[in-house]
Amino acid sequence: MTTEVAPAPVPKFDQGDVGRRLAIICSKGNLDMAYPGLVLANAALGEGVEVHLFFTFWGFDMITKKTMAHLKFTPLGNTATHMPQGLGGIPGMTAMATNMLRKQIASIGVPDVPEFLDQISASGGHLWACRMSADMMHVGKEDLRDDVEAIINASDFIEMTAGAQLLFI
Repeated sequence: MTTEVAPAPVPKFDQGDVGRRLAIICSKGNLDMAYPGLVLANAALGEGVEVHLFFTFWGFDMITKKTMAHLKFTPLGNTATHMPQGLGGIPGMTAMATNMLRKQIASIGVPDVPEFLDQISASGGHLWACRMSADMMHVGKEDLRDDVEAIINASDFIEMTAGAQLLFI
């Protein structure tokens, strides 16, 4: 008796970028975690990829008018800062770390979060807000950036981005 084994799927790399789509779920609202999704979205748009950003939980701070320009970076509990963890709890360390990170980001020509989102939206990127997060935080469409297309539930986002590459940040 011979058992046939199905061939392993092999990606086809010769089809170009036609129809490529990227869906990024932005779930973090601190300054250092805002940038990975924005950088990837911007790079994808530059390559002609359709991009959808879905802001949920603390990622909502990135698109809320009141908070989007005031994201913070804290070294407390962040081992990637390569500094003794005890220093992160000293009063004023979050403000100092945030200021230092903002300067480092600006020094390499990367815009702040609101301006970066402006560029992404102007380049055709789609911004979506999570219904559950909006309800939990008592936030309405009027509290969000004007370029947020709608407040939608997770099922709608999954349906509208079917077949897209999905990144959760």
